[in-house]
Amino acid sequence: MRGRICLAGVAALVVSGCAAQDPGPVTMPRVEPVVLDVPAASSGGACRLLDFAVIDKHTGERFDVAASSSRGDTHTCVVRAERALLPELALIVSATSIDVAGFTADVQPGGARKVSKLGRAGYRRTASAAAGHGPVAEVGWLAAGDRLATLRWTLPKGADRAAADELAERLVGLAQTVDTRAL
Repeated sequence: MRGRICLAGVAALVVSGCAAQDPGPVTMPRVEPVVLDVPAASSGGACRLLDFAVIDKHTGERFDVAASSSRGDTHTCVVRAERALLPELALIVSATSIDVAGFTADVQPGGARKVSKLGRAGYRRTASAAAGHGPVAEVGWLAAGDRLATLRWTLPKGADRAAADELAERLVGLAQTVDTRAL
């Protein structure tokens, strides 16, 4: 019994001591957000074939966001700057059984320019602006390992076709760095 009274007394002192003190609001020091430079490859899929620094080197554009998707034997990656919807760069890689003649006849768009030293066969082209975006530069190629690959750069609204033509040239250099066998 004496132990219970003692325990009740200690509990009353602890509770009353805690209630008597009002510490006020706790202020935390201001900390700047931590910014991480995450590589495009961390998004998986076809993004494993791209590197933000290599894209910047070949195109002069700095991207920092990547997203990938895969369906069956087709892998895609879209990269863009965090604060802008356009420009964006898309890489699409699909398994194929097509040969060079089939690629030239069935895949290469009419009016596209042939590109040498890009896979087994390659092309580059530009397309006009459409609703919601500017012109598009595209490079496609029949890659080693029975892969069909396309790099497609969509410019912002208001960009001119000459900018897309110039960009298509630079995309060829970027395409030459993409090793589709790594998928």
